[in-house]
Amino acid sequence: MKVVRRPRHAVADRPFLVIWEATRACPLACLHCRAEADTRRSPHELDEAQARALMDQIASFGRPHPLFVITGGDPFQRPDLAELIAYGADLGLRVAVSPSGTPTLTRENLTAVRDAGAVALSLSVDASTAARHDAFRGVDGVFDLTLRGWRTARELGLKVQINTTVSRHSLDDLADIAALVRREGAMLWSGFLLVPTGRGADLASLTAAETEDVLHFLYDCGAFLATKTTEGHHFRRVVLQRTALAESGGVPRTGDLHARLTARAAALGLFDGERRAVRRPPMDVSSGRGFVFVSHTGEVTPSGFLPLSAGNTKHRPLTDIYRVSPLFTELRDPERLRGKCGRCDYRSLCGGSRSRAYAVTGDHLAEDPWCAYEPPARPPVPEESPCAQ
Repeated sequence: MKVVRRPRHAVADRPFLVIWEATRACPLACLHCRAEADTRRSPHELDEAQARALMDQIASFGRPHPLFVITGGDPFQRPDLAELIAYGADLGLRVAVSPSGTPTLTRENLTAVRDAGAVALSLSVDASTAARHDAFRGVDGVFDLTLRGWRTARELGLKVQINTTVSRHSLDDLADIAALVRREGAMLWSGFLLVPTGRGADLASLTAAETEDVLHFLYDCGAFLATKTTEGHHFRRVVLQRTALAESGGVPRTGDLHARLTARAAALGLFDGERRAVRRPPMDVSSGRGFVFVSHTGEVTPSGFLPLSAGNTKHRPLTDIYRVSPLFTELRDPERLRGKCGRCDYRSLCGGSRSRAYAVTGDHLAEDPWCAYEPPARPPVPEESPCAQ
């Protein structure tokens, strides 16, 4: 079994995943929102023709086509959503939708996106109780709407991914959220390590040690749930380290948070019962290296959380921007990384969160401040002996 998966094609040639922010319109007021969403749609959004042109550009990367995710804001705020999904599906794209837990998350709308050709849905669950989740999302009733939409989507045959923002508000609730995901059922549980940008800049950051404990807990949960991380690229390092420890009979060195989470998970019975036959290996994809984000106005960035534009799809094809723009090509070169990320023996596999590095330091090539790993010192390069010439 592969410990870490890699895309079947060269990530310098085509992305594995394209995220399109169809709109920033959303009635929620989430504390972490990178987009600082508005209740109204922007007149500068890609219109239907421009959105279709974007999907043509994505299809032109060739097969296997990138996975295409339509997000927001709340993409259900666009009345042409189903038509756009159908157009992408007709091009041969695998289309997924990431709606918000709003009153638009209805059986009728979910049926429409399924019938249009969407294959998957991702929903955000940031707490295990309505009170805590709704407080984080800024609107009452969001938790119940999300749970109802989650169950409806599964009934309709849509694959469901659950995303959980990992910030200080959710740390000691993660085991309860994991238990909820296991009970309700999901294709995948993704722990999104907060990037302090947009409204999220006002939230308290985790320490690197706390982040390490969260990553180890997500690894533990991977025996029972399919788990992944977003903006937590060092999870791939943890998976490699834990695999090696398991083979040697060793145990990880973790902290108090990991102990609390595993104790709570055990009390909830999360670790009881049948384990997954195969652990889901994480995918080796990062900002600009297999991943690309297109904003509601067509701006192309390496990630929705890294607000550095490399061009606009209204004026330049996405294929060209992704393949040759200086921003994207430097992000695919691990030798350009600085700080301990640049010295790290996992830099080609992990590389740290470029979004978090930029949000904290203003330098997208700086080290990831939420990584606790200390790379070994590189041996000095020996000077060439005159006798060898």
